[in-house]
Amino acid sequence: MSYIAAIDQGTTSTRCIVFDRNGTIIAQAQKEHAQIYPQPGWVEHDPEEIWRNTLEVIALARINASLQATDIEAVGITNQRETTVVWNKHTGKPYYNALVWQDMRTADLVNQFAADSPLGQDRFRQKTGLPLATYFAGLKLRWLLDHVPGLRDDAETGDALFGTIDTFLVWHLTTGLHITDVTNASRTQLMNLETLDWDDDLLDTFGVPRLMLPQIRPSSEVYGHITSEVLPGVPIAGILGDQQAALVGQTCFEPGQAKNTYGTGCFLLMNTGTVLRQSTCGLLTTVAYQLKNQPVHYALEGSVAITGALVQWLRDNLGMIQNSSEIEPLARSVEDNGGAYIVPAFSGLYAPYWKADARGVMAGLTRFVNRGHIARAVLEATAYQTADVMRAMEEDAEISLKSLRVDGGMTINELLMQFQADVLQVDVVRPRITETTSLGAAYAAGLAVGYWNDLDDLRQNWAVDKIYQPTMPDEQRDKLERGWKKAVERSFGWEE
Repeated sequence: MSYIAAIDQGTTSTRCIVFDRNGTIIAQAQKEHAQIYPQPGWVEHDPEEIWRNTLEVIALARINASLQATDIEAVGITNQRETTVVWNKHTGKPYYNALVWQDMRTADLVNQFAADSPLGQDRFRQKTGLPLATYFAGLKLRWLLDHVPGLRDDAETGDALFGTIDTFLVWHLTTGLHITDVTNASRTQLMNLETLDWDDDLLDTFGVPRLMLPQIRPSSEVYGHITSEVLPGVPIAGILGDQQAALVGQTCFEPGQAKNTYGTGCFLLMNTGTVLRQSTCGLLTTVAYQLKNQPVHYALEGSVAITGALVQWLRDNLGMIQNSSEIEPLARSVEDNGGAYIVPAFSGLYAPYWKADARGVMAGLTRFVNRGHIARAVLEATAYQTADVMRAMEEDAEISLKSLRVDGGMTINELLMQFQADVLQVDVVRPRITETTSLGAAYAAGLAVGYWNDLDDLRQNWAVDKIYQPTMPDEQRDKLERGWKKAVERSFGWEE
């Protein structure tokens, strides 16, 4: 038997999952890494810790299933997008901690770049599909170039290399291959969506030397072979940003198909085919995937910064629960939210609002509200934010979704999934395999080496675990959504 391995480097942990031809998990291993908060709004990771963890989980996954390197036909990589690393090409050592996608230290740069154009936040949207925001990698790189001593000099000579986490891992696994794929490149705000290449005008405006940038490649092809002893000689053949990987893992290959991943944040993507659709409703236009020798597919995306992280906040900051799994029974201890709403704008609000100055609020509190109501409001916040994004997406794409495919850790929460269906008024479909992010990376790699023949092979692997159908009366839903909208408005303009 032979298998495909996926390295899934996420915001809070790194995993290696090994799949067979049916998409069944054969082995897996996972290890968390530290979240570093030097200042309010700053979020960092240690790239060297992530690299060590990557080697460890690959080794553990092999040991758990007694696999030899020759049992693995290819490796795919999926990664937390936008998280930005710079390292020395001679030593491999980072110049600074990785700036995580949630990091907000570039807020002043966002304001500066927006003020210099009559288009404001949409200054670069036509070329990149992205508004100016703290989210994307280009301004994070600019901040590093401006603040890390000696970095700009090394960047100008090509001694300093930039990459998102996929690039950093490939470089180390192959001893020096400096590449990224089109999905990750599309999240830097430095790539032109039509040419699929770094844009010289953007590089000049951002002050980024081209010498430090990786080569942009399709999402599925053989890039090179691993030199590390954990999987010597095995080809790396797939790279996808995590949300695009989930889209592929959910086999959303047709225009109009959409998925939502419930993790630290929520990410709703709709495949728009080979058509590049600019958003007028606060969404992102991004690359969905590009298979070898095939046209690129685009997507509309709406990102919600805080969803699963809100459950962690309830656990770690407020101490209302000891384990994340306790939130569902606590929320079920009450019949409804008791009038309470939580808007988790800890890092501002993303799509469709894009309010960097928004801050989290709890609204509608009375003496009646208890722990159960707060727990329910935490879960409902995820469903409301998803609904906001989906309605904007339907307007942009001029398509009414008939169902939403879901994946990620929070989909085991039956209360949340049912409430999501009620708020959206469409079926919410959970697949048999919910590790769709890792599976998408495996699919990309497997297609490149012929492990799977074509997209039909992948579609045959997709199977339904459960469908949640809307049951809530319209009057009740409308009342709840009015309360949510009021709470959202109260979060705006907190920092002025």
